[in-house]
Amino acid sequence: MKKEKSLQKLTDNKIKEILLLEQITPDDTKNLTDNERTQLTDILLNKINSLTGIARDEFLNKIEPITTTSTKNQLWEYNHNQITYAISTLMQEYGRMPTVTEIAKKTELSRQTVHKHLKDYKNHPQYLEYAEQFRFMTSKVLARVFKFAVNGDMKAAKLYFDVVGFDNLNKPQQNTLIQNQNNYIQINGTVLSQEAIKQLNPEQLNSIEKIIHSALSH
Repeated sequence: MKKEKSLQKLTDNKIKEILLLEQITPDDTKNLTDNERTQLTDILLNKINSLTGIARDEFLNKIEPITTTSTKNQLWEYNHNQITYAISTLMQEYGRMPTVTEIAKKTELSRQTVHKHLKDYKNHPQYLEYAEQFRFMTSKVLARVFKFAVNGDMKAAKLYFDVVGFDNLNKPQQNTLIQNQNNYIQINGTVLSQEAIKQLNPEQLNSIEKIIHSALSH
């Protein structure tokens, strides 16, 4: 029992020494056992969750060398969700776009973190992944719009034609019906993709136009 307490005290001292460092590097943790690494990770996560504003930024900078890519992505997602929610809530409350200071106060993030996130988020791999998920769903949404259009919904028809570029059909520089490369229409077992439409001549495109107009007129 005394030996176990001594080992625990030794572990606690090792972790305390690491936490006192100005910056924690992989070399500082290389001699830790698996259990000690787990204990250190739990302490770091609890610390992150308890800090706000500049203090949180300073701590994240301190542990940045030992922060895994997965953890960095989770932190980015947390910041993104908090900032998105804050902007949405504050716009409803104030009737205008909130300032960086107002967003920082609402999210309990530092102004620097909010400013950097708003400036760089479009280039972050996580955001690009989100955008790709939305693009992945465009074909399903467009197919749904097309279904409403052929059933006589003129608003849906207008939206469909706007998306696929129907208004530009007769312009020389537009020789394709669909502009979004991720869009296609499936009617029963037939798939009408952008690449297929590119191969159609103006006469064939006019025939498709007449068929759609005919369906909408019933």
